[in-house]
Amino acid sequence: MNANRAATATEPVTAAPVTGLRHGAFLGYQWALLAFLLAGAAQIFLAGLGVFSLHDQADAAFAPHRALGFAMAGIALLILALAVIARPGARAITGSAVLVLLTSLVQSLLAGLGEDHAVYGGLHALDGLLIICIASYLFFCSRQR
Repeated sequence: MNANRAATATEPVTAAPVTGLRHGAFLGYQWALLAFLLAGAAQIFLAGLGVFSLHDQADAAFAPHRALGFAMAGIALLILALAVIARPGARAITGSAVLVLLTSLVQSLLAGLGEDHAVYGGLHALDGLLIICIASYLFFCSRQR
């Protein structure tokens, strides 16, 4: 009997494959991150387009940039929900929560403050870069699973 215990104790334990809801949520998580990154590239383009087409119409020039920013906040919330369901790890869930916080709260706050103080507008742009970096990190880590 001890020989049987020893034989089974040394056999490698393999994790069961993730299937069903968690697997679907993980695939959705990856696709949502990819969509978020593509939207981030479009967001940078729209910011540049808005800056170079101001001509006394600042509000209209940045309307597409603003609208896509709000859409990205919604995508970030979807990413967080999918991460909670898929459970890809604490780092991925934390990073997803940070994306929600930065896209939905910090970006709007910095943009509003940037209207009166240019330094906040600069921080708004840096925060956008940080958002893209976090989303890229999450996406590439998800691809290595």
